[in-house]
Amino acid sequence: MPPSGFPLAPRKNNDPRQLGYWKLGRISGQGASGRVRIARHAKTGQMAAIKIIPKNLLTSRAEGLNFAGDEAEREEYSLRREVVLMKLIEHPNIMKLYDVWDLTDELFLVLEYVQGGELLEYLTKTVESGQDSIPLAQALSYFQQIILAVSYCHRFNVSHRDLKLENILVDSDNNIKIADFGLASFQPDSIARTACGSLHYCAPEVVTGYGNYNGPMADVWSCGIILFALLTCSLPFNAEEDDDLRELVLHSSIPFPDEIDSDAKDLISRMLTKDVHGRTTMAEVQQHRFFLSEKPKITYGGITSLEQIALPVKADEIDVELLRSLRTLWREASDEEITRSLVTLESNWQKGAYHLL
Repeated sequence: MPPSGFPLAPRKNNDPRQLGYWKLGRISGQGASGRVRIARHAKTGQMAAIKIIPKNLLTSRAEGLNFAGDEAEREEYSLRREVVLMKLIEHPNIMKLYDVWDLTDELFLVLEYVQGGELLEYLTKTVESGQDSIPLAQALSYFQQIILAVSYCHRFNVSHRDLKLENILVDSDNNIKIADFGLASFQPDSIARTACGSLHYCAPEVVTGYGNYNGPMADVWSCGIILFALLTCSLPFNAEEDDDLRELVLHSSIPFPDEIDSDAKDLISRMLTKDVHGRTTMAEVQQHRFFLSEKPKITYGGITSLEQIALPVKADEIDVELLRSLRTLWREASDEEITRSLVTLESNWQKGAYHLL
């Protein structure tokens, strides 16, 4: 069985090329977790990218060691968590989730359509054209948008945990859109408990795989890797074998090219400090002279405090579907415990998440 709690949304007709009012078009991508099709809304003309996930992919479970079991559990709930977290976070630099459809054999995620491509593709084309880097001002603009979006996630105790060039899209107006929250973590104490992410972008404390780690600080490291890539069209730590790559991440110095901007070099050095206790914070990144050397393209205030949204809910008005969504974030809590958190007068993240969803 797939994760429960997705609203059932039957087709309005039997046309396999139509999902409700969405007319399905060409396949734009195919991966291990499913395929993506471009769609157009029949009434409004709005474009969307529909991620189609076979349900049999949600039922696979690893066997053997306890760690493998933990991994399987994460896979089973990752999609549901991705849906909940994308609904929780609304920011102009984060891909929007419009709707979720649950059909017999497949799940359909209706996502914002980004007319452009992955940041990785953009940098690859730059190298293929004979250039060593993109313009500094453009790299800074992309970086600012990424930082502001990730920082906004952290405001709601959400760590992305899989920030990489492949998960960052650039639209036709050079606006950044962060995608793929499948490995994201909601942790009010900021402490993540499962090592995950792409090794090239993983912080040393994540690479070791031992114990808990600070999710937001791991995101800072990943953003530092991305900034290095934006400025050099390369990754600072790269090796074909995973063991060799881990060794580089844990012990190698940053291979800065001579021509890199001095302020950018200073910021990257602070973000890629191997000791997490000495690493710069997301707030400090936004106060660094390199970050402030140009005005950010997009500024977004959004919700400023928990008190703005953590309003009590009447017990007889609690939405059952939203309660199921909260169970995804607080999996160890019972319905009764979550309900008590919703009706109390005290501010808490259960009430905040309920109103945001």
